[in-house]
Amino acid sequence: WSSTLQYLLSTMNNMDNLEKQLICPICLEMFTKPVVILPCQHNLCRKCANDIFTASNPYLPTRGGSLTSGGRFRCPSCRHEVVLDRHGVYGLQRNLLVENIIDMFKQESSSSKPAPERKQEMPMCEVHEEEKINIYCVTHGVPTCSMCKVFGAHKDCEVEPITSIYQTKKTELSDGIAMMVGNNDRMQGIISQLEEACRAIEENGRRQKTLVCEKFDQLYSILEEKKREMSQKVTVEQEEKVNYIRDLTRKYGDHLEESCKVVEKGIQTMEEPEMALFLQNTKPLLKKIAEASSTAHLDKVERGYENMDHFNIEFKREGKALRSIDFSQDDEDEDEEDEDGEAGAEEGEGAQTVSGSSAVTAAPVPPSAPQQVNSSTSAAKSAAST
Repeated sequence: WSSTLQYLLSTMNNMDNLEKQLICPICLEMFTKPVVILPCQHNLCRKCANDIFTASNPYLPTRGGSLTSGGRFRCPSCRHEVVLDRHGVYGLQRNLLVENIIDMFKQESSSSKPAPERKQEMPMCEVHEEEKINIYCVTHGVPTCSMCKVFGAHKDCEVEPITSIYQTKKTELSDGIAMMVGNNDRMQGIISQLEEACRAIEENGRRQKTLVCEKFDQLYSILEEKKREMSQKVTVEQEEKVNYIRDLTRKYGDHLEESCKVVEKGIQTMEEPEMALFLQNTKPLLKKIAEASSTAHLDKVERGYENMDHFNIEFKREGKALRSIDFSQDDEDEDEEDEDGEAGAEEGEGAQTVSGSSAVTAAPVPPSAPQQVNSSTSAAKSAAST
C-alpha cells in the first residue's frame, strides 16, 4: 500500500511539473494549439505570438485581423529578436511535439479526474420563454419555436425541422469557407507573382540603364576622337603658318642687318676727305645701297593670312539629330539605323570641301589654307546609332 501511494504521489508531482512546462509565458495558461516554436527554441501560442507581433508592429497592414507581412518582435522569455518573413507569425514552424504532449497531458488528466457533467444549453424563444427553439422558418430565414408556428407570427410561414436546415446551412457554410480558403490561396499566389514581377522590373530597369549608359559612353568616345582629330588639323596649320612667319621674319631681319651695315659704310665714306679715294669707294657703295633698298626677293604676306576663321563648324543639323535620339522600336529598325549610320559616316568623311589658296605672293610658297570643316548630319546620326 505504501509503494502504491508513493507511486501516485510521484505521478502527481511529475504531472504538476509537466503542467508548469506547458504554461504559455504570455497568457499564463496551458498552450493553446497551434503552438509555434521560435528560433530561440521557446514556445508560444500562435495567438499570443500574433498579439506580441501586433503590439510591436502597430503600423503594418493587416488582412482579416491578422498581420501577414514581415516584421519583428522579441521573445518574451529570452528577449531574442525574432525576424519574420512576409507570412508573419503564420510563417513560424509549429511545434508538433509540444502539441502531442499537451494532448497526452489532457488525456491523462481527464482519466485521473472525473469529467464534470456538461449541460447542453438550448436557446429559448424570446416570445414564448418556456419554449425551446426547435424549428426553422424558411419564409423569414430565422429559427423559432413550435408555438410561434401554431399561434404566433410564423403561423402562415413555411417551416422545416431545425435539424435538416442545420445540416444544409452547415454544408453551405463549409463550402463557402472552402471557397474562401481557395480564393485566399489564389490571391496569395497572385501577390507572389506580382512581387516577383516587381523584382524583375527593377532588375530589368537597372540592366537597361546600364546599357543606355554604355551606348552614350560609346557616343562620347566617338565625339572625343573627332574633337582630337579636328583639333589636330587646326594645330598643324597653326604650326605651319607660325613657322613660315618666323622664317620670313628671320629673312627680313638678315636684310635689315645688311642694310644697317651699308648705311654705316656710307656714313664712313661720307667722312672721307680725299676726293679721289671717296670716288673710288662710292661706286661699289651705291651698288650695295641699290641692292639693299630692294625687297623684291623677300616674300610679302597677304592681308588676313593670320586668320583661322576657315575652321568653322556648324552643329545645327547634328544637334537636331542628337536631340532626336530615342529608343528603337524593334531589332529590325535598329539594324536599318546602323546601316544608314555607316553609310552616312562615309558620306560625311567625303563631304569636306577644300577652300582657300596660297596666302603669300612671292617666290617661296607658304603653306596652303586648310580644309573647310563642315560636319554632316549623317555623321551625327552614325554617332547616335552607335
